[in-house]
Amino acid sequence: MDERLKFVARLLDGEKMAVLCREFEISRKTGYKIWHRYKDCGLTGLTDRCRRPYRQANQLPFQVENRIVQLKQDHPSWGAPKIREKLRRLELGICLPAISTVHAVLDRHGLVKRRGRKRVRAQGTALSRPAAPNDLWCADYKGEFMLADRRYCYPLTVTDFASRYLLSCEALGNTQERYAFSVFERIFKEFGLPRAIRTDNGVPFSCARAIFGLSKLSVWWLRLGIDIERIKPGHPQQNGRHERMHLTLKKEATHPAARNLLQQQGRFDDFVEEFNRERPHQALAMRCPAEDYRPSARPYRGLEPIDYPFHDRTLTVTRCGRVCFGRRKVNLSRSLAGQNVGVKQITDDIWLVSFMHYDLEFFDHESCRLECAENPFAAKLSPMSSA
Repeated sequence: MDERLKFVARLLDGEKMAVLCREFEISRKTGYKIWHRYKDCGLTGLTDRCRRPYRQANQLPFQVENRIVQLKQDHPSWGAPKIREKLRRLELGICLPAISTVHAVLDRHGLVKRRGRKRVRAQGTALSRPAAPNDLWCADYKGEFMLADRRYCYPLTVTDFASRYLLSCEALGNTQERYAFSVFERIFKEFGLPRAIRTDNGVPFSCARAIFGLSKLSVWWLRLGIDIERIKPGHPQQNGRHERMHLTLKKEATHPAARNLLQQQGRFDDFVEEFNRERPHQALAMRCPAEDYRPSARPYRGLEPIDYPFHDRTLTVTRCGRVCFGRRKVNLSRSLAGQNVGVKQITDDIWLVSFMHYDLEFFDHESCRLECAENPFAAKLSPMSSA
């Protein structure tokens, strides 16, 4: 009320409505409403008004509400559908409330038990110990930092495990998948494809809510024939070589930060050149990473079509992450949207859904019950050709 009173007082002093509305950060419509209420009701018109509607045409009679609460207390395991059916059988001569109304009554009286959301915990995969270049690449985002123009920079770095060669250090404005796609596509075109890529469990490398943590980026890697390795959550030492490079990067290329992303990228480019070709590395017997690294013998040629010769059907995952199997809809993951999956009958009603040579889910066609297969990234399954 105090602000409204000041507003009206200054209007009475002759100040303009438009100027006052801008100063008090309200619309002219609100300003005129306050003014008209003051002229009609005086100071009482400036007090807060009740927002309750004048009438509630469909308000449930309190006798029915009490009856719903009593039925719930008598039958604690009953839900809204059963309680509504009981009301119908009692023939109370009332307009039967909807199931949603019964549930709202129970919720209002604290009689609805809310299920806690099951937390999906990320898991690491088996980790390899490669000795040759391009057997394993490591990728991660170095922690974000603020530039002089008040924007944040998220450096995406990729290194070769064996040779320590820094393949890329990109100054990005966020961690969205589309930017990571473009960075990795450029690296693949320049250096070829690795056997595997090791990352942590963060975005865009992994998606906690997706099946087996697959993100669109990791699905793309699988399509290219690249294995996925993920470190165990809370164990950055499993990617220790890459983290050690981040420490050097932080000291030499981010303090102080550049003015903008373009200038920061220039610093990163200079760092990459020095790190690869001038900086001796103790673990390499004081050789530079560029002396040990060679591009991959596997060139990047884009995606090849997926074939499922040992499955009964080939289905395409919709944009919402489902496959339509007859009149049934099987939920998989949005990360697989647009991908082809194979469906194979195991028993009379049980079907297996596979992506490439990874088994994803078992599907009961009769009851629509889903059950995830064993995580293929903890123990890789046999390829389709040997099925």
